[in-house]
Formats: sequence, structure tokens, C-alpha cells
Amino acid sequence: MTEPTAIRRLDATTVDFARHLDHLLSWESVSDDAVNGRVLEIIDAVRQRGDAALVEYTQRFDGVQAKAMTDLILPRARLEQALERITPAQREALETAAARVRAYHEKQKQDSWSYTEADGTVLGQQVTPLDRAGLYVPGGKASYPSSVLMNAIPAKVAGVPEVVMVVPTPRGEVNELVLAAACIAGVDRVFTIGGAQAVAALAYGTESVPPVDKIVGPGNIYVATAKRHVFGKVGIDMIAGPSEILVVCDGGTDPDWIAMDLFSQAEHDEDAQAILVSPDQAFLDQVALSIDKLLPTMERAEIIRTSLNNRGALIKVADMAQAIEVANRIAPEHLELSVADPRQWLPSIRHAGAIFMGRHTSEALGDYCAGPNHVLPTSGTARFSSPLGVYDFQKRSSVIFCSDEGASVLGRTASVLARGESLTAHARSAEYRIKEA
Repeated sequence: MTEPTAIRRLDATTVDFARHLDHLLSWESVSDDAVNGRVLEIIDAVRQRGDAALVEYTQRFDGVQAKAMTDLILPRARLEQALERITPAQREALETAAARVRAYHEKQKQDSWSYTEADGTVLGQQVTPLDRAGLYVPGGKASYPSSVLMNAIPAKVAGVPEVVMVVPTPRGEVNELVLAAACIAGVDRVFTIGGAQAVAALAYGTESVPPVDKIVGPGNIYVATAKRHVFGKVGIDMIAGPSEILVVCDGGTDPDWIAMDLFSQAEHDEDAQAILVSPDQAFLDQVALSIDKLLPTMERAEIIRTSLNNRGALIKVADMAQAIEVANRIAPEHLELSVADPRQWLPSIRHAGAIFMGRHTSEALGDYCAGPNHVLPTSGTARFSSPLGVYDFQKRSSVIFCSDEGASVLGRTASVLARGESLTAHARSAEYRIKEA
């Protein structure tokens, strides 16, 4: 007989709930000293030795017998070949998902704007795309073509002229779906490199890999650590923690559906977090039974079990209002409002990466093909950050044009403030433009 899960049971009405919840949510996505030191060494080697270091590390870490950097470059023709090699059903799914992602992100595109004041002064903002974006894609068998679409398409919608993708091919394993997704998404250049060395190459450039302005895409602890170190030289999307789902349910959804929704994040890895919040104790009990019934049918059953036992929870709340309070406290990456009238509660949600409305809207749809981006803030960072979008690949420059009259009027204000800060050159620079009365 399969052993039942030991998923936590918490009650939000108890006095020590906050302490237990904080313990459940605690997650430190920091590197140990050994990882940190190794990453710094790799970054320095790539900066100093360029392509030679990339070839060496690819041989050592990925088991690829490349003799030169030319062996680690995939031409556009190879991406088109992958598109022909995948099944018709796979191609149709990728193209459908890409079209939906593109249509959604087109709505996010921002345009330049300006306005003219009465004296002729013009103020505005010029919006321009990045020159070049770098996309990191995990390689090998555990590959994610959906991540290629979600990262590359917003960049292209933003108008980025060149998207450079790095994807490791451990032991020569090439994922045709990933390459096909890159073809559909409009990726311009592909290098079969990975790890901290690929991040360093994108940040600083080598003889073959062009330096980019921003690096996006998921990776392991070495990739995340490298992204943290190169931030400032380049932009990055985020330092992502484990995947998360929080389901708020009023008790009216099929418990099997909810159990599988929890599994959908728990199967990512042992550190993923799946939490259910409900005011209905009997429903929580039913979902617990569904978890134990369905878990043996899952291919990644042990990963799911470990995730649920270590970081999962079934939380009892007094009512739906308290459920929303708990949701805002957690600020989840994915929030399912599996309730009768989700629109009623939507205005109360302040912190969530993506909000899935109603009983039929599974989080999995958002991962692949609904349209919104699946690159979302984790570990409570939805309190201050947003999903990846077109805006991440656009820059905004302030535009200021002063007429003679405008410079004279503003100059008086600037002079007073500058002298108040003891910045005399600032004051005199403004004062030169002031017209005598």
C-alpha cells in the first residue's frame, strides 16, 4: 500500500499561524561559498580567454567534444530543420501558443509620447528597444520550449533587433522542440553553451558571442549565481526561486482537479511549493484523499511527494475574506481563485504573479498557451515585481526641450534649489539662461 503524504495542515485562526506560515514560506536562494567562488572563477576565465574558455568548459561540464567555437554555433538552417523534424501536432501546438503569446504581448508595447507647454517647452519620453537580448535556455532532456516562446517573443514584440540564445547540449543531446520554438519565436543566433560560462559570455562578449544588454531565462544555481554577479554590466530578468502555486477554493471544485493543480507545480522539483487555502474543512480533507489517490499515478511521484511533504500545506481559514488575506501575505507566483465568483475577489488581490480565475482555469494553461507570460516573480517578490513583458525589453529616455521663455522661468526655480544645495555651478548654468526683466 502506498504511504500517504505528510502534507502540513495549518489553521489561520490559531494564534501561532503567522509563525508557522513564515517557516513554511522561508526560502534562501543564495549560493554557498563553493558555488560562488567557482562561478567567479568561470566568469573571470571567460573574460580573459573568451572562446577558448567556453570551449574548454563545454568539454568539461557538458561532455561535448568541441574543438573550436564553430562547433558550438547553430545556424538558422538548423532551427528550420528542427521545425520540420517535430510532429505536425507539436508544430501546431507551438505555433498556436506563439500566436497567443505574441497577441497578448502586443498589448503591452509602449510608444513614445510628449506634450508642449504654453511657452513652447516640450516634455516627453522616448521609448526604444534594447539593441540585443540574451536568452538562457536549460538544455538536455529536461528542456522547456515554452520558455523560449515566453522569453523571446516579448523581446521581438518590443523591437529588439537581435535575440541571442544559449542552450547547453549535454552529451550532445539536442532538444528539437526547443530549436523549433526558437525558429518560431524569431531567435537570431544560437550557441550550444550553458552554465555560468554562457552567462559570462552574454554579459561580456567573446570573439564569437556578442555582448547583450539584458539576460533572461531560467537556469540552475550556477546560472542564477552568475546572473547575480553580472547584473550591473547587463540587466537581468530576476533571480527566480522554486515554482509556487497557491489555490484558494471555496470548496465547490472537484477535489481531484485541485489535487492535480497542486501536483502541477510540485512536479517541477523537490523545492517547489504547492498550497491550498479553503474555509471548508471537509473539502480540505477530500483534497488530501485525492492527493493520496492520484499520487501513485504520477510519473514524478517521488518528487511530488517530497515537495508536498517539505513545503506544501493545506490551510484552513475562517472565511473567504481571510483566504484573500493569506493569499496577499504569501504573494504567490501563481494564484488560482477556484471559486464561484472570482471577479468578486479580484480587486482584493494585491500581490500575485499571475491570477487564474474560476474553476476551469488551470495554472497549466498559463504555462503554455493562454498568452500571458509564465516568467513570474517567486518567493514573495510579487509584492514589488511583475511578470516578464515587453516593457522589460524597452528603455525610456526623458525628453526635455526648453524654449527661451521656458528656460528663463525654470532657471529661476533651479537657481534657488541649486544654491540651497550649495551647487553653485548648477545654479549659474541655469542663471545664464534667465532673461532680464
